[in-house]
Amino acid sequence: MKLLITLLLIAIIHADDQIYDIVSEYRNEGINSVKPTLEKYLINKKYWDSVVASKDTRYGYYESIKYIFMASKENNNLLLFELDSNKISQIGNSSAIFGANKGDKIKEGDLATPIGVYDLTKKLQNLDQYYGPLAFVTSYPNLYDKLNRKTGYGIWIHGLPLNGDRSEQNTKGCIAIENNILLQYEKIINYKDSILITSSKPIEETPKEIFANILQSLFIWRDAWINNDLNLYLSFYDETFTRFDGMKINEFKDFKKRVFNKDERKSIEFKNINIVPYPNTQNKKIFRITFLEDYRSDSGYTFLGTKELYITLSEDNKIKIIVEK
Repeated sequence: MKLLITLLLIAIIHADDQIYDIVSEYRNEGINSVKPTLEKYLINKKYWDSVVASKDTRYGYYESIKYIFMASKENNNLLLFELDSNKISQIGNSSAIFGANKGDKIKEGDLATPIGVYDLTKKLQNLDQYYGPLAFVTSYPNLYDKLNRKTGYGIWIHGLPLNGDRSEQNTKGCIAIENNILLQYEKIINYKDSILITSSKPIEETPKEIFANILQSLFIWRDAWINNDLNLYLSFYDETFTRFDGMKINEFKDFKKRVFNKDERKSIEFKNINIVPYPNTQNKKIFRITFLEDYRSDSGYTFLGTKELYITLSEDNKIKIIVEK
């Protein structure tokens, strides 16, 4: 309901040719009567152009993330950004120590700090003094890492030894920063709405146009899903696609054909969308997309939880899903 009202307000602001008819119908028959018309705005490029125009999208498109840690192994630093009122502001900059292996993390024990995008999953305290006063646990290996057969665990953002021993110039793969700065960050952030982006070099800014294209594609994909349009739905999947459980593209197509043939009516809502450029050593344009999915079908099946996609872009800027959970 909140989304529909928001769409109605945006349509009014932009004085769409149909808006006066839409408002009259809404006034006389209620919000549900204009839902089909308002839903069309979600697959309209102009709508998403207007959404991203007011947002600072230099380092991603965010609806629920509030803090971004950005680590550069080339510059040996860790930056902290805050998202507030659609603006991204740098609020921290510290030197950082990384793994001795300067490449991407591939396997357990290779002494490399992973390259990619990670959630912060936990805050640890009362650790061995080597890790400083506390540590933020990352989600390495993430879904993309696992499907690329990367191994290892225990990648943290932590402090420096409390005994003052600074003789080690590298970590075993974690990111270590000064204790006083780490304690300051602990007071500022909530790890549950923070992410870590690690790269071998500084992150390049992504044009707003790219995010508008991704968002439009995401909702065209959703619309095809709702309307059981199998061919359009599958056109958003790359031939290299792998599902979270290892299912490859041909098996996935057969599975979805059986599901869509049931021709069930369904409701699918996407909220709290976050789109992050995904650093990688292959120099590919990859993005991680996460959102809250609320799925309900006539059969009684429901799902309310986080959806995770990794996508590339086609030559016409249409999303191509390479990994999905």
